[in-house]
Amino acid sequence: MDPIQNPYSPNAGAPPPAFVGREALLEAFDVTFGRARARRSAKSLLPTGLRGVGKTVLLNRAVDIAKAREYHVAQLEATESGEFIGLLAAELRSVLFAMSRRDRIGGAMQAALQALKSFTLTLNLNEQSLKLGVDPAIGTADSGILSTDLTELFIKVGEAAAESGSAVLIAIDELQYLTKEQLEALIMAVHRTTQLLLPLVVVGTGLPQLPALAGNAKSYAERLFDFPRIGALNRDDAFTAIRRPALAEHVDFDDAALQAIFETTKGYPYFVQEWAYHAWNTAPRSPITISDIERIRAYVLARLDESFFRVRFDRLTPREKTYLRAMAELGDEPYRSGDIAGVLGARVEALGPLRSNLIKKGMVYSPQHGDTSFSVPLFGDFMKRMMPGRAWRSD
Repeated sequence: MDPIQNPYSPNAGAPPPAFVGREALLEAFDVTFGRARARRSAKSLLPTGLRGVGKTVLLNRAVDIAKAREYHVAQLEATESGEFIGLLAAELRSVLFAMSRRDRIGGAMQAALQALKSFTLTLNLNEQSLKLGVDPAIGTADSGILSTDLTELFIKVGEAAAESGSAVLIAIDELQYLTKEQLEALIMAVHRTTQLLLPLVVVGTGLPQLPALAGNAKSYAERLFDFPRIGALNRDDAFTAIRRPALAEHVDFDDAALQAIFETTKGYPYFVQEWAYHAWNTAPRSPITISDIERIRAYVLARLDESFFRVRFDRLTPREKTYLRAMAELGDEPYRSGDIAGVLGARVEALGPLRSNLIKKGMVYSPQHGDTSFSVPLFGDFMKRMMPGRAWRSD
């Protein structure tokens, strides 16, 4: 088939050609945004899931829904570098300036800009790059305590939005990379703006450990946020995600081919897109058959190994690789810490720091106390391909 007409999009954060299986969450976004703008109580949303399930795509859809309701949007991605607060301040500056250009402005806007100036100066952020053009508000967002100052800043931004008849969405990807102090400050700020019924909503995405991190930061986080779990597509949705875009281009997959892709990918959206993309490019004609899928199996696995999986594998120390290989040896997830230790011939306590480092790197998470699972779908199969046999046990 013509690769130029290929409808599939196996790229990080790229919207799929057929958005299926997430309708309930999109509706939840819309209801939350509608209620918040109407000054009615609404929970902020923090969807979680493994790598490759489409969290970033969902966050982008949330932004689109918010903009359709005439929200002003601050959108950013947290990173391991810890620069989150500076990025957030810069985004809020853009929001306030956009609000001042578009909406009815009064004293609350000036107060918000002054609070942001105080915030940036107190936390030694690069205020010069923000160029706010106002004097700081002495006594507001300038205590030097992040949780207090961020709360005061959010209140002022929410009040400016309320005064102008608009609303604000703060959309944050990769929330698990926030430090405990940053996450605690964010939770406290959202808690206060929610209490005041200000039109400010946070939607953030993260790995499955996010609810536990939020709960450890503030015990009331589970009552303040909804944590919808984003998982793999079921069989029918996976079939639709592949077939619908193909039919729009007058191409079809037979059911056996669709079943082969589903069984190989286990319904994880990124892998579904990857397999459908390469099947399209290599199949000689429509319909695409199971023979076409089997013909490209080694090729697609090699591509995934060198791109999606390898970039994560190369960040690991030799001991971390051995730990993950031991997990893969145990078969189906989740894995008990004692079982992993048994494979490695080590004490559970001795492996604790190693497991903690893997959680910090976003490679594994704990679905419940004493259990460990991969944060990257199908990573166990990859580890077996990368470290075959039994020689790894001596690492």
